[in-house]
Amino acid sequence: MVEHRSPKPGVGSSSLSFRANYRKMKIVNYIQESYSELAHKVSWPSRQELSNSAVVVLIASVIIALIVWVIDMGFENLMSTIYSLIR
Repeated sequence: MVEHRSPKPGVGSSSLSFRANYRKMKIVNYIQESYSELAHKVSWPSRQELSNSAVVVLIASVIIALIVWVIDMGFENLMSTIYSLIR
């Protein structure tokens, strides 16, 4: 006699189409939840707040660039002096 066993409990189907559909459902669900959160739960800045933040970032970037430029010029002069002494 041949014994027929049922699949283990809790083990899903091994068909590839089931797995593909399951992944597709997970992706669609993730996108729907992300859109819902972005549309309803996130507080977006106003145009004025965004403009003010952009100006602050621009000014900070210019200041940091100037600091790096001054340090670079200082090292360039220092290295020029050292190389001129070595020759």
